[in-house]
Amino acid sequence: MQKRIAIVAGEDNDVIILITIPGIDYYGAMIIKNEIGDINRFPSYKELCSFAGLIPKVHQSGDTRWERHITKEGNALLRWILIQVVHQVVRYPRELRKFYFELKKKKGTKIAVVATARKLLRVIYCMLSRKEF
Repeated sequence: MQKRIAIVAGEDNDVIILITIPGIDYYGAMIIKNEIGDINRFPSYKELCSFAGLIPKVHQSGDTRWERHITKEGNALLRWILIQVVHQVVRYPRELRKFYFELKKKKGTKIAVVATARKLLRVIYCMLSRKEF
């Protein structure tokens, strides 16, 4: 069964692009690709992050603005797989690992994981929209 999944995944250019990110395997890449769909339907990475529910809630009154927890109003499966992938991505010595550990010291693990997932989704958006490895 795993060989069949690898064969199917190997035929999709977007999945091939996604598995070049250390920490993303065939399963994760296929879930991400299927949940996002056509990347061109998102004008920017911000809309993609909103689609995944990884943006903070904003309460605003006059000049005062509060940012709260993430909205969770979006694709729950995409948000879940990104959180799972972050736990793997931070094992590899790259920029995301550095970002994660610096934020973890300041804000804590949960906030660092969500912020890293948002940053990872921005990387994914850039890679898929430009078709770059």
